[in-house]
Amino acid sequence: MSLLKIGARTPLNILVRYAHWNKDWKPGPVPKTEYEKAKAAAKYGLLPEEYKVYPDKGDGIGDYPDLPLTSVESRDPTYHWDFPEYRRNFGEALHHKALLYGEDRYDVCMRPRFSMPMMLAWFLSAMGGSFLLCYLTEDMAFLPVLPKQLPKPGIEHYKFE
Repeated sequence: MSLLKIGARTPLNILVRYAHWNKDWKPGPVPKTEYEKAKAAAKYGLLPEEYKVYPDKGDGIGDYPDLPLTSVESRDPTYHWDFPEYRRNFGEALHHKALLYGEDRYDVCMRPRFSMPMMLAWFLSAMGGSFLLCYLTEDMAFLPVLPKQLPKPGIEHYKFE
């Protein structure tokens, strides 16, 4: 029975195992006053001048800050990050769609090597060239064989001498 009592011998990890619930991470209501904005900015580790709120569309973002969209791939790989595998520091606020822009996903900051009209022109020329070659050589499919050599009277096919 002494094992069920909470005392000095109880491991600390058992006591704090359920310290964070989902409601602890839920964003608060949209701030309306300057004091509420300053308090929400401090909650997310931002300066009050940097703090912007998403427009309230009823999607539940609440007081979460409208952060600039940067991909993990575009961040400096040589910087001494707290979490180098995610290229982020401890306590850094994330974009609310950060899971879409990880290092193995879409990079929104990437500038393509070629412009879209150039890529479209190359694609259409390759596909058009392939279609043209298939169309022009469609009637050339034949089997190059001679007629069958069946035995007939008066025709010699083989001579054995």
